[in-house]
Amino acid sequence: MLPTLTDFVAELRAVGVPVSMVETLDAAQALRHADLADRGAVKATLGATLVKNAHHAAAFDTAFDVFFGLLARPEGETDDGEDERRPPDAAASEAAAGGAGDGEAGELFDALLDALLAGDGERLQDLIRRAVDQLSGLEPGRPVGGRYYFYRVMRRLDGDRLARMLREAMQAGDVEERLDERVLAESADDRMEQLRTELRREIVRRLVADRGPQAVARTLRTPLIDDIDLMHATREELERIERTIAPLARKLATRLAQRRRRGRKGRLDVRRTIRRSLAHGGVLLEPQFKPPRKSKPELVLLCDVSGSMATFARFTMQLTFAVGSQFSRVRSFAFIDGLDEVTDYFGPGADFHDAMVRMGREAKLVWRDGHSDYGNALEQFMERYSDVVSPRSTVIITGDARNNYRDPQVGLLAEIAVTARSLFWLNPEARRYWDTGDSVMSMYEPSVDGLYEVRTVRQLERFIERVALRSGPVAKQHLASI
Repeated sequence: MLPTLTDFVAELRAVGVPVSMVETLDAAQALRHADLADRGAVKATLGATLVKNAHHAAAFDTAFDVFFGLLARPEGETDDGEDERRPPDAAASEAAAGGAGDGEAGELFDALLDALLAGDGERLQDLIRRAVDQLSGLEPGRPVGGRYYFYRVMRRLDGDRLARMLREAMQAGDVEERLDERVLAESADDRMEQLRTELRREIVRRLVADRGPQAVARTLRTPLIDDIDLMHATREELERIERTIAPLARKLATRLAQRRRRGRKGRLDVRRTIRRSLAHGGVLLEPQFKPPRKSKPELVLLCDVSGSMATFARFTMQLTFAVGSQFSRVRSFAFIDGLDEVTDYFGPGADFHDAMVRMGREAKLVWRDGHSDYGNALEQFMERYSDVVSPRSTVIITGDARNNYRDPQVGLLAEIAVTARSLFWLNPEARRYWDTGDSVMSMYEPSVDGLYEVRTVRQLERFIERVALRSGPVAKQHLASI
């Protein structure tokens, strides 16, 4: 058990879940009081001692299935040990070649639908094993990740159609109230999630039996939600990130407010110090300090919302406006090859998704052909909004600096930098791609106080925290990442 626990903890750390040596010892001690034959009890014990953040639960579940999953059943063996191998037929031959006929998939589809409707867990497990046998194309020693096999089985079973038919079948009876309809719909979703979970576990069990847990864990390893690359995130990952932004913003705003209240002491108050010393015969025993002047910075955002930059700009604006109370004022501008102010779209109480849709429909962001033109955007900003930037302003520009071989207007950015207290540039593109193709990042670099590679929500959070707590100008710096 201890070697397995050690490997399990090493995998959690590799994914990014923080697990200390003390917590590992706590987990080992807690397992002494758990029923090791009860997989649920083992999982609950390890989860209670090793996981401290709900965002880490998915990574924990995946690693647990790899290192503490049930062993795969020997091929052809049933629960009572009898051989259930059947003579090969056309469908079986096709499955052995890496596929299954439509008839075989259709038969499994109908059987799975019946099992899900009946809530028969034992039959569902048998059908999942058959589906993996006949539809996954899983071959011993083949270096393919488990997600591929899961995707292949669900695609051939037509998982979306199965979910739709399950919901329709469960709602086929008389539904008198909308609440009953919703309960049945949620029940159908829960059963489909059970199918997906058990299918993943069955595939993982077989892969572990073939390759070992460490090799399988590497193929299933995914970054934590805070460390997902925003430029290459899937739709499902973006939806998960969207759900984390609001609680993250509340936590960040609370932390910033607390750090402001616990700020350093101000300058020495000579008069009060001398007055207090009179009680001690003129000895300066109790120095008195003036309360520090804690000014909140003004923030000006210039966000490239073209193409893939739109996703990064969206999360930047959402997180910034969510902690807007930590700034004295926030002004936001969006641009493609034209520029327009979009501050009013994100006022108090506004739904951020609706605001983004409205911004794309109403804001004048396209000037010529809808391809990024940083030079023209800077020119329009200086012509129409130059008074927005003051010595109290912190200016943040987000974008990849890909200018489509147009005039970058470097001098205009330098003018903004001279007026503003500080100017930062956030580039969500990997640093190795800067200054390749039509990127002009190095031309803008001399004008900025900080140039950051910011590709994840965690890096974005750290940057906004730094800006919100800044009390004065900074020396120019170039950082590859935060």
